[in-house]
Amino acid sequence: MKLGLSLLAAASVAAIATPAAAQDYDSPFTGLKVEGLVGYDSSRPGSSEDIDNADDIDQSLDDLNYGVGVGYDIDAGAVVVGIEGEYMESEASSEYDTSTFGAGAFGVSNIEAGRDLYIGARVGAPIGDRALVYAKGGYTNARYNVLATDNTTDIGTDIDLDGWRAGAGVEFALSNNLYAKAEYRYSNYQEGEVEAPSGLESDRFDLDVDRHQGVVGIGLRF
Repeated sequence: MKLGLSLLAAASVAAIATPAAAQDYDSPFTGLKVEGLVGYDSSRPGSSEDIDNADDIDQSLDDLNYGVGVGYDIDAGAVVVGIEGEYMESEASSEYDTSTFGAGAFGVSNIEAGRDLYIGARVGAPIGDRALVYAKGGYTNARYNVLATDNTTDIGTDIDLDGWRAGAGVEFALSNNLYAKAEYRYSNYQEGEVEAPSGLESDRFDLDVDRHQGVVGIGLRF
């Protein structure tokens, strides 16, 4: 009798544990992922550097951005945790009137947002079997391409900016291997350095640049 009860108890535990294990194994929020991203990119001087009384100066760079991301997530049941990295490009740029430059005087004629790198972590909470809401944060490094001219000679320099990023989004599992996501993120850059055409780099300096991005993406899990 005791043996029969023991076998029945073992069978009951196995019957309960097996679906749970299968659910964990089949989670659409676990594993290596690769994704394509596209969205809207806007950057401008932060509050400590804003030119409040110069309405005729275009301080913001706004346009399309696009890129790819990779990462790895683990579904722990109540939460999903993961690491991720991104490489993005941006079409955002701004042109300036160079006709006011004095003879032989150099000034900025064009600023373009270049590549945008990010690495960080995210934590999410599943909603049902197919949706995930999450928050993220990490390190970002951006490059802005600056063209200076005296209307005769052009000189291009790169400015590399270091900062932090925070964001939030929602992910939908279209299948166990295919997902779609929508995300907002804010970046603040607080240090930078200038790289001259010769390759020489300046000392690092303080700055304040705000960046707002909204992206959507399609990804695959493996």
